Amino acid sequence: MVMFSTIPQIKAYTPEQVAEMLQLSKNTVYELISRGEIIAKKLGKVYRIPSSSVSFLFTGLDNDLYLAEENDQKNISLVEKELKKVRKLL
Repeated sequence: MVMFSTIPQIKAYTPEQVAEMLQLSKNTVYELISRGEIIAKKLGKVYRIPSSSVSFLFTGLDNDLYLAEENDQKNISLVEKELKKVRKLL
């Protein structure tokens, strides 16, 4: 028996709900899904759209790139150290 309390609660929406939230037509949401602009999972004959996919529409790739660059900046000194070690071996 599966305990539902151990399953993470991830909010998912129907295309109709997303259309209402974004003030778009249902057909537009389906087009965005087919183009890959909204990530959705097809379960049988219906789609479910995770809330992270909807929030991605607002933050976009720019936010992902910003976070990746921020992470890179944190690690730059470690990379430079390793480069110095390798250059000494050459």
